[in-house]
Amino acid sequence: MGLRQIAFYGKGGIGKSTTSQNTLAALAELGRKILIVGCDPKADSTRLILHAKAQNSVLSLAAEAGSIEDLELEDVLKVGYRDIKCVESGGPEPGVGCAGRGVITSINFLEENGAYEGVDYVSYDVLGDVVCGGFAMPIRENKAQEIYIVMSGEMMALYAANNISRGILKYAANGTVRLGGLICNSRMTDKELDLSEAMAKKLGTQLIHFVPRDNVVQHAELRRMTVLEYDPECAQAEEYRKLAKKIDANGGKGTIPTPVSMDELEDMLMQFGILKPDDETIVGQARNKAVA
Repeated sequence: MGLRQIAFYGKGGIGKSTTSQNTLAALAELGRKILIVGCDPKADSTRLILHAKAQNSVLSLAAEAGSIEDLELEDVLKVGYRDIKCVESGGPEPGVGCAGRGVITSINFLEENGAYEGVDYVSYDVLGDVVCGGFAMPIRENKAQEIYIVMSGEMMALYAANNISRGILKYAANGTVRLGGLICNSRMTDKELDLSEAMAKKLGTQLIHFVPRDNVVQHAELRRMTVLEYDPECAQAEEYRKLAKKIDANGGKGTIPTPVSMDELEDMLMQFGILKPDDETIVGQARNKAVA
């Protein structure tokens, strides 16, 4: 069906980059040709594919060269595990400038220099929430057509998924961007699968996969490797393969999300017994006080 441009969004620290790199490695196993565009200023969206701490970014290399026009594609594009192509947009020093500028600059440079030719997927790994115009750029400019939100059963992860859906809704009316689904990266919280499925239903989308928690992910990360490369026969590697197959079969099946209010989100948590209705007595109460 031609080039598919997807993006992984999610709350900071939810395991978005780990989930995306393992999933993309599984897509590469299927024979798909992949380009990863890291949109995080930390430049760590490709570390498991390249076995590197951080890839030299477009912005840092442009600063060294003098300008973006002084760069060649081979200067910024590296090839890693299963021939996956990797680029990091980079960003300014913390507290200085707009990190979103790196995303915009990188995508324009890559398109103009033919990086998108000969690949089946371009995947954008985007920092945190959709609160900055720069980070929303893959959505705003109709670059990413399918958004996958990595979340868990934790309240702030659910809140972030809802907020990201608001950003998708804003640009969906005048563009092709759609929500491909939610990916639950399990934190083993109470009723996590039930909550994730309920959240997907409220947003008018699907829970595309529930990724169980497994310490093999950490062992692989310490070696800067995907689970599929570190231990290809383990159960967790098979989970990423299942997720990759679902995404591969999901082209053109995205939806325009239906985000909910904070009250509706809290009502859902009450429905599953995570919060008690109208019980303000628990607010600010430590566990030992509550038990007493």
